[in-house]
Amino acid sequence: MNLNALFTLIFRAMSVDNAPAEPPHVPVMLDQVLETLAPRDGGLYVDGTFGAGGYSRAILAAADCRVIAIDRDPDAIAAGRALAAAHAGRLILVEGRFGDMLRLVEEQGIAAVDGVVIDIGVSSMQIDDAARGFSFLRDGPLDMRMSQVGASAADIVNTLPQDALSNIIYTFGEEPRSRAIARAIVASRSEAPITTTAALVRAVEKAVGRQRQQDRIHPATRTFQALRIHGNGELEELVAALHAAERLLVPGGRLVAVTFHSLEDRIVKRFFVDRAGRLPSASRHMPDAGTGPAPSFALPFKGHLGATDVEIARNPRARSAKLRAGIRTDAPPMRSIAAEIALRPNLATRH
Repeated sequence: MNLNALFTLIFRAMSVDNAPAEPPHVPVMLDQVLETLAPRDGGLYVDGTFGAGGYSRAILAAADCRVIAIDRDPDAIAAGRALAAAHAGRLILVEGRFGDMLRLVEEQGIAAVDGVVIDIGVSSMQIDDAARGFSFLRDGPLDMRMSQVGASAADIVNTLPQDALSNIIYTFGEEPRSRAIARAIVASRSEAPITTTAALVRAVEKAVGRQRQQDRIHPATRTFQALRIHGNGELEELVAALHAAERLLVPGGRLVAVTFHSLEDRIVKRFFVDRAGRLPSASRHMPDAGTGPAPSFALPFKGHLGATDVEIARNPRARSAKLRAGIRTDAPPMRSIAAEIALRPNLATRH
């Protein structure tokens, strides 16, 4: 189903009483997500990152099915209630972390589902709200908490030692100038606490300058990314969500994951390669092909899918998006990959 046909279905569905009056948010790679997920009548699907409801809305429009939509952000859940009301029991909203997907779905009295889709990272709705503190382009409180509870980004930058800040920015932001940025943050907070996004941007600019870096991104991009990922435990949540989906999916069920940066994508890629039995053997002298557990996923295509040029022109955020997917086999779930992935940086001095 192409995007124009999908929108026709969506707007038709929105004509019912109590449906949202505003045009729907269009999530990244919607066509590819729907084609890969392949919703069917009578199916049950999990949207692990509800956000503004774009994927859930599209899945409900594509088939006479049900969707369990999970989001840790209470604002997203509140904003989705009109959509849930418009679909009369077909959309179940659940507030919680998608890493807790297995428990959250089981609490709905459901033991298995036909598909899971997750769109990793911060939502456009969160970025566009200056009060949430996710964007370096909008001045607001330095918050970045997806669940709106726990330690904020301001707590992190104002309390952690310089070496710890440097390693967080280096590990989760892949920022080569992390040491200089951490020094600048510590120097700035010694004069006054860093409580706004603008104040953090100024500290970063003191370290790296106001000119855009060689890859033409804003100087503060990687620092903001790192603090957000660290503060929200995003990589741990991603690993937990992938394993939860493996346990929930029926044979033939599909897991679709859209990532936006290399840290996320490496985890998703490793998971699918591992689950499809395609990891290289430990030694060429002791090949282990065929001796390991049966693959729990089959891969519907090699590698990943990317956004089309048309979509990138319409939405630059789609440029970095990668879609990977797997189709559940009837093999039992495999061992956890969490221990094999460095999810936490070394907060001591980096040599």
